[in-house]
Amino acid sequence: MARVTVEDCIKIVESRFELILIAAERSRLLAKGSEPLLDRDRDKNPVVALREIAEEKLDLEQTKSTLVKGLQKYHEEVLTEPDEDSKDIEQIVETQQLSEDIIEDVEENASEAGLSIDESS
Repeated sequence: MARVTVEDCIKIVESRFELILIAAERSRLLAKGSEPLLDRDRDKNPVVALREIAEEKLDLEQTKSTLVKGLQKYHEEVLTEPDEDSKDIEQIVETQQLSEDIIEDVEENASEAGLSIDESS
């Protein structure tokens, strides 16, 4: 079993706080069933995560983005606004429906109001 220390990992990830966050996230991913990037050697998930970091087998940027996405309350996909084209189309359809509803209502209630509708014009 290869020994890994924090000093080995600090050469790769300079901040100890960031190292803890990345190693914890990788450890959680391993616990969820992700395949280790090196031989496990009966090591537990936190040790495997630290070894992956020390041996530069782990994609740190990908792990950071996974960590950030997991902590976000609102994801970017939810916050993006729909295209302007789709708004225009929805507005046109809604306007057409409104116009048809008004015409239908006027036709039904015109005689009650004492109006006559001349369809020839």
